[in-house]
Amino acid sequence: MSVNTSPPSARTDAPSVAPPSRSSDLTRTVRLGGVAMAVGAAAWAVGTALTYDIDPVDGEYPLAYKASSLLFQLGLVALVTVQLRTGATGTGRLARGFLHAEHVMLGLAIASSIQWMVAPDVSEDAFWLALDAFWPLSMLGMAAIGIRIAIAGRWRGPARIWPAIAETWLLFMIPAIALVGDEGSAFVSTGHLLLGYTALGVILATRPELTGPRD
Repeated sequence: MSVNTSPPSARTDAPSVAPPSRSSDLTRTVRLGGVAMAVGAAAWAVGTALTYDIDPVDGEYPLAYKASSLLFQLGLVALVTVQLRTGATGTGRLARGFLHAEHVMLGLAIASSIQWMVAPDVSEDAFWLALDAFWPLSMLGMAAIGIRIAIAGRWRGPARIWPAIAETWLLFMIPAIALVGDEGSAFVSTGHLLLGYTALGVILATRPELTGPRD
């Protein structure tokens, strides 16, 4: 009687399960970030259109409008996360550091928006006035990021130019206010949000490959 001590041969008919690749994880991040940006920008666009007749100085905005602007800011956080993950502005320490700084500014702007929602009575206090300044500062930062993405050329096609297009809001709003007043300019703002950040979100959600490395 012989004893076979060799180990059994491995089965070759069993299906192998490969772990998810880094590229698939990144694609998912880009898609989700694009969806968050599109939803947030569209929400704020609708909120702006529905509150066009409110005096921005003396009028009190409804909670729904305030929530829509907060959704927009959260969409920007998701967008900057995508830009970080894909190295949209470059892979150097300075390029990535600026995106981290933008996250900080957005975080402070979000804190101001939450205060505006839950405790509007303290909005004129010095601390909250100072914090509210990070809202426009964060948008200036987004404008600089959009220009840098276009120059760096790591994103391709419409994904390369749309971040800069999304930040041309001020170029449209100044003449709009002069020509049609505050109420009319609200609809200009609505249209720009839809054609700018909402469209950018859709591009990222449907064409995530535009943010990947070149072949």
